[in-house]
Amino acid sequence: MGTKVLNVRNTQTKQSLINAFMQLVSEKDFEKIRIADISQRAHVNRATFYAHFNDKYELLDYMIGDSASAAIVEFTSGTVKFDQDSIFQLVLGACYFYQQPKMKCRSSYIGLVVPQLKEKMINELKIYLDKSLENMQTEIERDFYVPIFANIINEGALQWASGKVTMNQEEIARRVSLLVIGGYQLSKERIV
Repeated sequence: MGTKVLNVRNTQTKQSLINAFMQLVSEKDFEKIRIADISQRAHVNRATFYAHFNDKYELLDYMIGDSASAAIVEFTSGTVKFDQDSIFQLVLGACYFYQQPKMKCRSSYIGLVVPQLKEKMINELKIYLDKSLENMQTEIERDFYVPIFANIINEGALQWASGKVTMNQEEIARRVSLLVIGGYQLSKERIV
């Protein structure tokens, strides 16, 4: 019983720190936010902050968390395949992931957060694609195709999320999935 109460308290404290940080990012540049500011806003002492996070960078990373992996699992229903529908779902999952950060943050955060989001999504896409191509490719071929396909899928989602294209998510997903699967099939025909 005591452990359960402690876990709930830790979870509530961590959420207070996250909420405090989210409030501060709308008011200050990231570089100017101090641990003391976060702790004070969360109504905890600095030692409590350090019991949960090493620094504000780790707090930011935690906030981004495993949402890339969760988006992929949700949109692919946890099924790992390399086909047009799976690639379509990966693109939709990536679009969903990029629209998730709901922080009202100053424009100075774009350069800080976007690279972290992109890195996490590309890594998760690589993991999925590597598994999906496992039985279809040699390791050398997977090492070639996986990063290319991950970047194509990610770029399609980023184009949509940034508003650089007027197509909706489904149209982006359809075109990217055709590009990936069609390009893959074409390359296999040329090799044989």
